[in-house]
Amino acid sequence: MKPCLLIPIYNHGDTIAAVLESLAGFGVPCVVVDDGSDTPTRATIDTLPARFPWVSLERFPENRGRGAALRHGYAAAASRGFSHVVQVDADGQHCAADVPRLFAAACAQPDALVLGQPIFDGSAPRARRYGRELSRFWAGVETLSRAIGDPLCGFRGIPLEPVLRLLDRTPLGDRMEFDPELTVRWVWSGGTIVHVPTRVVYPRGGRSNFRMLDDNVRITAMHTRLVMGMLARLPRRVRRAR
Repeated sequence: MKPCLLIPIYNHGDTIAAVLESLAGFGVPCVVVDDGSDTPTRATIDTLPARFPWVSLERFPENRGRGAALRHGYAAAASRGFSHVVQVDADGQHCAADVPRLFAAACAQPDALVLGQPIFDGSAPRARRYGRELSRFWAGVETLSRAIGDPLCGFRGIPLEPVLRLLDRTPLGDRMEFDPELTVRWVWSGGTIVHVPTRVVYPRGGRSNFRMLDDNVRITAMHTRLVMGMLARLPRRVRRAR
């Protein structure tokens, strides 16, 4: 097992340095994927490899979306010889102290997808909690199981070889629908999921890249597509159960 960290970033120039400081003590390389950030954020990102020599930078010239940045980051990490990534958001929501726990879970089950299981405090907006409950419900319907604890949590451990094979077979969306669709299709492919409880905070004044209208439309379309896929797979499941 040869792990690294992966951070997609879009216009979080005010938090990325603090996130990297919190990860510096683990002695693990990190790939930062700049998803076409604005000029001030790009200037900040350009200073990171000098400040943090264990950081390497990938960049899109224009914004392509979270899913596109993650997919590119997986391929970039694999091309550097890494077997696993732990992906961390650039906005400071994820608990860096839990990174070793995700690495340990991946080491114990190298072929599993390791999902953070969020523990929210009072900073979590009610709308976000509701959205996660709704997404969890639909993931249960689509997989006919309780295999997925939180399909939206971006703090996760990725086994690169099987996930890249899955992405080669099945194109996924480029934006916020990427994370939940990957978890459902991972279960459909027979993959194992391991959950690691982790604290998630919403920093005061934090900036969200979630586009309320556009991303909700994309996520709704994604769940509709997955429900149809589940219905198409249902007869085979019934035959196997007999």
